[in-house]
Amino acid sequence: MSDRADFDELLEADAEVVQRDEGPTGSWLDDRWERLSARAQGVLRWLAPALVVVVAAITRLWNLGHPASLVFDETFYVKDAWTLVNLGYEAQWPAEADVRFNAGETGFFLTDPSFVVHPPLGKWIIGSGMLVLGPDNPVGWRITTAIVGILAVVLLMVVAKLLFGSQLLATIAGLLMAIEGNAIVMSRVALLDNSVMFLALLGVLFVLLDRRWSAVRLAAWIRAREDAGRPTDWGPALWWRPWLIAAGVAFGATAAVKWSGLYFLAAFAVYSLVVDALARRRAGIQFWASGTVFKQGPTTFLLTVPIAFAVYLASWSGWFLSDNGYDRHWAEGDGNAWGGALSWVPLSIQSLWHFESSVYAYHVGENRPHGYQANPLTWLFMIRPTSMFYEGAANGENGCTADLCGSSITGLANPLIWWAATAAMLYLVYRLVRFREWRVGFILMGVAAGYLPWLLYLNRTVFQFYTIAFEPYLILALTFVIGLILGRPDDPRDRRSSGVGVVLVYLSLAAAASVFFWPLWTGIQIPYDYLRAHWWLVTWR
Repeated sequence: MSDRADFDELLEADAEVVQRDEGPTGSWLDDRWERLSARAQGVLRWLAPALVVVVAAITRLWNLGHPASLVFDETFYVKDAWTLVNLGYEAQWPAEADVRFNAGETGFFLTDPSFVVHPPLGKWIIGSGMLVLGPDNPVGWRITTAIVGILAVVLLMVVAKLLFGSQLLATIAGLLMAIEGNAIVMSRVALLDNSVMFLALLGVLFVLLDRRWSAVRLAAWIRAREDAGRPTDWGPALWWRPWLIAAGVAFGATAAVKWSGLYFLAAFAVYSLVVDALARRRAGIQFWASGTVFKQGPTTFLLTVPIAFAVYLASWSGWFLSDNGYDRHWAEGDGNAWGGALSWVPLSIQSLWHFESSVYAYHVGENRPHGYQANPLTWLFMIRPTSMFYEGAANGENGCTADLCGSSITGLANPLIWWAATAAMLYLVYRLVRFREWRVGFILMGVAAGYLPWLLYLNRTVFQFYTIAFEPYLILALTFVIGLILGRPDDPRDRRSSGVGVVLVYLSLAAAASVFFWPLWTGIQIPYDYLRAHWWLVTWR
């Protein structure tokens, strides 16, 4: 199947052969669509995704400054971000700094360096918002994370449009992301993981674009060789692949937020090689496998890994330019500098390596118990969401009119979206084995890159909200299945109408669930009994 085939062709290939009679086809919705003028259809094609972006903006920006205090790990990343943009490195704060910081006092940080366990880029992103709106403004802490969340919805729609060739399915994918609770919460708190999700998705988009680009270049190379009477046995080493280079930049930036971005770099570098190998086999290149491994493989490595490494190092510019960053001059100490074959390595790089080695030791040994830790084996089933903020109030306090009230920010996904997306992803695993569809493989590679590596660290202290890194691909899996349920406009009327009806009912229920859980995502104070009604599982408390 051509990469340029739209989702209708996939449905046609998937469906059983049916003898169609002369009866009516399509649904009432298709009939109404056909009655619209071409101009009206064009307006709606752009208006629908625009409205999705508006929904994403409202859910992420409304009352963003509440609560006006650091929540969960904002206590680390917000204060680190403010020292980073002021000093070029993360510095320490006096004891009990949160109380003073929440009160608007933000200039009392120290100059002593702080040991931090994540690279700087995500904190540069947070700090840029604080520079614009001020560090004493909670909106300033969170605005860039919210903007990243809005842009992620736009980016997901672009990926879905390229993947499925359907504006409708792209809009549905964006809508699901716009109203999904985990995505909303992670866009409203100043943590790093939303930036990991966005930058990884940007890299995935570039890999998708490279798939088409490289297919065209391969066909052109084969034609040129055949016209010149030259052999094509081993295939080419395609060097000019700008989208692959862009993917290396994006994945390098992802790793510069959190090291987990390296998994996306590795996974999609391998994916691109598999795509190259299959394209060469389809094109009739005799040594398609060995040609990919020995010619295109080294080329792909050079087009992605060095640029990713350069982007990662660039994110440490403030540390390199400082004199007081953590371990900044470690290699200059007596007996610390490397000798022998590695003595040529700049001392600053040696110092950074030592710093990063300490960070790695911290990560692999981080197993201190936490009340909201969630084993990765439970992530897909959403067993233990993360409570990031809770404040109780008795009757008469803070406007509470019940016996007891509570306001909560919980990294709890919309259950109707999350569980359906998990089921859809598991179904796609079956489809990959059964039909070997490239779209299915592409979606599952995103899930694998963001999820499977965590299964190597089952004893580490990790949290449910880490799943935001691969949530876009769960949404794409669900959108794929929704496309199958919808069917085609020329399907028999009963088939098409039932499919449209099922999808409309599902989307309506998902939207209603988002309205129901909205207070738990935004810290709205509600009666405690109503709060408890949201704990569908005992582990959600």
